[in-house]
Amino acid sequence: MAGMLRVARANLFRDGMVVMPIKTWAMLATAALSVIAVVGDYFLKRASDVTSPWRSGWFLIGFVIYASTAFGTVFVFRHLKLATSGVIYAVILVLSLTILGVAGFGERLTALELLGIGMAVCSVIMLGRFA
Repeated sequence: MAGMLRVARANLFRDGMVVMPIKTWAMLATAALSVIAVVGDYFLKRASDVTSPWRSGWFLIGFVIYASTAFGTVFVFRHLKLATSGVIYAVILVLSLTILGVAGFGERLTALELLGIGMAVCSVIMLGRFA
């Protein structure tokens, strides 16, 4: 057991740096891009509450945040299948937006919505097993 841990540690750390396969980095980047999109969604939601949303600072901030994710998306698409990155992105986005909606905006979820979220999480687990 200790030998296996040494091998795993040797494969993860090299010269004091964390070494991971590029697909792992791409998956982590996909998750980060999803969280960044939620931040953009927050500002766009705020923009939707004002009389002239398209001319508000909220809209401009949300737009810039969304546009900035294009750079990371190109990196992700070079290393992952579109289906793989799409499912990871979508599930993290749904979970993050759900948390934001409930905690930040006082929205309520139905039992059917909770079931759908659970099924989405299961799809990512399945994708990880077969990707």
